[in-house]
Amino acid sequence: MHSIDKTTDPHDGTTCSNTTDSLLSIFWVFLKLGLTSFGGPIAHLGYFRDEFVVRRRWLNDASYGDLVALCQFMPGPASSQVGFSLGVLRGNGLLGGLAAWLGFTMPSAIVLCAFALGATAFTGPLAEGFLHGLKLVAVAVVAQAIWGMAGNLTPDRQRAAIALGAVLIVIFFGGAIGQMAAIALGALAGVWLCRGQYVAAHGQLVFPVTRRAGIAAVVLFATLLIALPVFVALTGNEQFALFDSFYRSGALVFGGGHVVLPLLEAEMVTPGHITKEAFLAGYGMAQAVPGPLFTFAAYLGAAANLSADTLSGAAVALVAVFLPGLLLAYGMLPFWDRFRLHPFAQFAMRGANAAVVGILGAALYDPVWTGAVLDARDFAVALAGFLLLTTWKAPPWIVVVLLAAAGMLSRTL
Repeated sequence: MHSIDKTTDPHDGTTCSNTTDSLLSIFWVFLKLGLTSFGGPIAHLGYFRDEFVVRRRWLNDASYGDLVALCQFMPGPASSQVGFSLGVLRGNGLLGGLAAWLGFTMPSAIVLCAFALGATAFTGPLAEGFLHGLKLVAVAVVAQAIWGMAGNLTPDRQRAAIALGAVLIVIFFGGAIGQMAAIALGALAGVWLCRGQYVAAHGQLVFPVTRRAGIAAVVLFATLLIALPVFVALTGNEQFALFDSFYRSGALVFGGGHVVLPLLEAEMVTPGHITKEAFLAGYGMAQAVPGPLFTFAAYLGAAANLSADTLSGAAVALVAVFLPGLLLAYGMLPFWDRFRLHPFAQFAMRGANAAVVGILGAALYDPVWTGAVLDARDFAVALAGFLLLTTWKAPPWIVVVLLAAAGMLSRTL
């Protein structure tokens, strides 16, 4: 661990620390999250908040909310972009971000690649109970995230109203469009409703990325999106065709991991690169592993007939599907701090942060609650997990173990 630069967050006047950690320590922190973060992207944001805002105090709720809003508004896997950005912040640059991404992504990618190579699938009552217990973990984690963020990001009637409006927008419009509309309208409402809440900036939370590097990342993102299909058409190279299919899917998806599935199905099943049955089997297995759902690409790359080498196919697909989102996140980071310190930007980000709370609230009901809480026993188990996290401050991995065990027990009684 290196020197600490104390700064004051402009949103609430609290002091944050810009500390540079070793790449190994960053990798280890995110590896533990990659092994225990079940429940999908919304739950991941809850795990991240508990680890980096509450426990480690890498940043505060306002800065974390800003970062979540930024990543929600860009294409790509939002939770992985948030984790990558935190790694950049804490690891003093790109290598820190890559260490965070690798640690968070590697566990589920390895499991799904092994499944594609013929590992035994999860079947039977105990396996079903285990998976159901993991869904209840997601209920507890998302509820904890909303509980904590609401107190900090919606402390007044104006921002509570924005959060409620975001819930209504997401419910009535749904999907990625509804989420983006909720954040955009929340930001506009913040400019109107939060004008009297400006706090003069006394410090900065600066990402160690130059503007030149940020612009280069955005240019590379656009260049690959345009050039890869042309190159594949000219050469017919199967590895580049595989890379292009997954890169395009990752570049065009808004709304997180589940939204990418129709794009991947169109790229892989329709042309006949993988059967529909194999595609669905891999998707089912992807629900059983922690970490980002985008690692489903590792399974598809290994199982597809586009590569003679299954391991290289998995690696190509995995890198390609994450690369566009990470390039965009890296490209935006050098401009993020200056933007958020502007008075009107502060008003807008307050509204956007409140909208994020509303989006999380809507997600807590559907799909998290509706897909997990099927009866009174499930409610009791989820409530116990929530209390373990909020009242007894239990580590998330303990809650994962206990609720998974409860899920298996419920299926055997």
